[in-house]
Amino acid sequence: MIRQPIIVVMGHVDHGKTSLLDRIRSSTIASREAGGITQHIGASEVPLKVIEDVAGPVLKQFGAKITIPGLLFIDTPGHEAFTNLRKRGGAVSDLAILVVDVSKSFEPQTYEALDILKEYKTPFVLAANKIDLITGWRAQKTSSFVESVAKQEKSVADALEAKIYELVGRLSEAGFSSERFDRIKDFRKEVAILPVSAKTGEGIAELLVFTAGIAQKFLEARLNIEVKGPGKGSVLEKKEEKGLGTTIDVILYSGTLKVNDTVAFGTPTGVAKAKIRALLKPKALQEMRESSSKFYYVDSVSAASGVKVSGVGFEDALPGSLLLSTEDKNYEKEIATEMKDVFATEQSGIILKSDTIGSLEALSRLLGNEGVKISKKGIGNVSKRDVLDAFAMRAIDPYSAVVLAFNVSADSDAQTESEAANVKIIGENIIYKIIDDYKEWLENQKKREREDATKSITFPCIVKILPNTAFRISHPAIFGVDVVAGRLKSSVLLMNQQGGVIGRVRELQNNGMAVTEAKKGESVAISIDGITFGRQVKDNDVLYAHINDEEEQLLRSKFSYLLNDEEKELLNEISVIKRSGK
Repeated sequence: MIRQPIIVVMGHVDHGKTSLLDRIRSSTIASREAGGITQHIGASEVPLKVIEDVAGPVLKQFGAKITIPGLLFIDTPGHEAFTNLRKRGGAVSDLAILVVDVSKSFEPQTYEALDILKEYKTPFVLAANKIDLITGWRAQKTSSFVESVAKQEKSVADALEAKIYELVGRLSEAGFSSERFDRIKDFRKEVAILPVSAKTGEGIAELLVFTAGIAQKFLEARLNIEVKGPGKGSVLEKKEEKGLGTTIDVILYSGTLKVNDTVAFGTPTGVAKAKIRALLKPKALQEMRESSSKFYYVDSVSAASGVKVSGVGFEDALPGSLLLSTEDKNYEKEIATEMKDVFATEQSGIILKSDTIGSLEALSRLLGNEGVKISKKGIGNVSKRDVLDAFAMRAIDPYSAVVLAFNVSADSDAQTESEAANVKIIGENIIYKIIDDYKEWLENQKKREREDATKSITFPCIVKILPNTAFRISHPAIFGVDVVAGRLKSSVLLMNQQGGVIGRVRELQNNGMAVTEAKKGESVAISIDGITFGRQVKDNDVLYAHINDEEEQLLRSKFSYLLNDEEKELLNEISVIKRSGK
């Protein structure tokens, strides 16, 4: 049997995700949201008949025929539903609609959505929303973009073209080829850009037709399922419902669930089971998160569907967890293996805390792409134990002594401990931002370390005493030198070519002004206590920085990046001379 494709709607806040679905659903959810922004996760079924009613003329114009039973839309704030709609090895979502406000173009969460879609290899179309904001746009009483744009002034159509090609440019920068939907020759190679207005409804017909068309043409094998098999789904959200207790919203992507079935799912401590007491299904074009009066009870539900599951024992269910009917004999192994994969860590690395399994997995994958190791992962607030674990990591890898907290808070004692132990907690609710914040913290740590190292560590250098520049013979001896290679700093210990220690540089002066460092090619006057010019040193002598064993080891390992190739060669030369003088 062919099921409906599962469509996730993504995009930056206020770009019109909910308003777009609202136009399709003919409901009023968007206007009732706090601040007009989606606050919760839901799903809406759009049957084939609705698509045909809305987009009949467009279907006829493009000679298209829809053979799938409809579309199952997921509406979500930001990344959440997509990352929670997950299964081992990839995403449950078949297709994504990336909503972009044409008047604002790409914004932070747009790039975040692209990163996630790319990581999970999920096909998508781009809905260029709010075309009604184009200066001079005259709204037409039609759901067809092609029909509407033909009635606009040329200057208005040109202004829209400029906006669309700005989106083409942004997508190109992100590694995607794209074009306006009606100009694409191969939908496998180019992302379709569909201009729409959630406010006026223009373009909704093409959005439905091309979303359904792309799904049925390129995802046929994926949509062909065994309806009678054990139910498989993803837990989208867990919440309390009046009269029902703890319920879970589930997207069922394979098989069937029935009342009285026992289902298994992931929890913070492993795998748990619960018996289904009731299945509530949303009426067509109704939101799953609407009040219970908007639902009707069913005895069973088959994929692909959004369903609310009620029963005893769902209190610890993790959003993003796989949900399996226990009729599947491998349910425990499958869920346990999946949980093990998600929570896999390394011996050293940062501490990562997140709100759901989905976001934890997505962050782990994206951090891994950046070469960031993770030593501990968890769901929920940052605890004092997390901070102590990060502090302990400092002895192994100082760059990992940090806690990344995505969409969660830090407990009060964890906050206190982080301040006392000087452990940074980086908190954010945008995936790309938390990664960028970590990179910035890391760069600041390295910069501070470089500055400290530059001040405290002896760097390789060779100096040659300039003839006729002995300004003072002793107490201290003052004479001029030319820095032949490396960098000379005040307080450096100098040795001769035989490895014999001469003395420590007390001060450097350049044209009568005290300086802390002289680089290759510079000439400075230096002062050294405990020597007499003409005895221990004389004109044209070559002197080297004396680098102790501990500093040499640091320069060869931790701080090797601070040396250029010439300085690395010089370090080898100094090491040989130093040992010959012992």
